[in-house]
Amino acid sequence: MALALLEGTKLRLVFEAGVDGEGKPILKSKSFSNVTKAATADQLSQAAQAVAALCNDTLNKVERNDSTEIIA
Repeated sequence: MALALLEGTKLRLVFEAGVDGEGKPILKSKSFSNVTKAATADQLSQAAQAVAALCNDTLNKVERNDSTEIIA
């Protein structure tokens, strides 16, 4: 049976920085490494909102990116 080991977690904030000539949103992102693996969705959301309050652009999306090693 295979085993999955959580190696790391990153938090990615996606901001809307305006619109292009066709009216589509221009998105830019900022990633934060070394996020504690035990962080809950609520904790990550609170952290994202705190960081977004310091930025000029509108927060569009918050992503959690986990990397996992599969051992067979």
